[in-house]
Amino acid sequence: MDSVTSQHPKRGPLFYIGAGGLLSLMVIETAAVLGRHAGFPVTGALELAQATIAFAACAAMLVATMQGAHAAVHMLTDRMPKGLQHQVFRAGSVLAGLFFAALCAGSAWLAFEYWDSYEQTEVLHIPFRPLRAAVTLAAALVSFVFFRRAMRVEKTP
Repeated sequence: MDSVTSQHPKRGPLFYIGAGGLLSLMVIETAAVLGRHAGFPVTGALELAQATIAFAACAAMLVATMQGAHAAVHMLTDRMPKGLQHQVFRAGSVLAGLFFAALCAGSAWLAFEYWDSYEQTEVLHIPFRPLRAAVTLAAALVSFVFFRRAMRVEKTP
């Protein structure tokens, strides 16, 4: 095994969902720009781009959270004693978990309120239901990962 593959974590289905969303977005936007310049605009390209971004963003949030790869500044925490570092790490994880739990609750509330209204995009009629469901599920899973991380005693920041 070479050094490049040994440095990267195993790529699971979330990686490929996110990568597929970004690749789809690239293809859609490339076709839209080329079509616009050639005089053949691609109808609904923006709606397709927004739908693919939703799934790519959900996958990216989950992957970053599960791998602990969120951006962080350790200027203060690196100077704290280990015990205090653990407490600050746990408090940060609990606060992040609460934030994503609130995001999940808000998304679930919107999904519940508008489930029967059959919201859809104007041009391509892409339904909002699966998009709302994906955001709600992703927020719930991210919240769960943060709460689980806060409960671990041996985890270091």
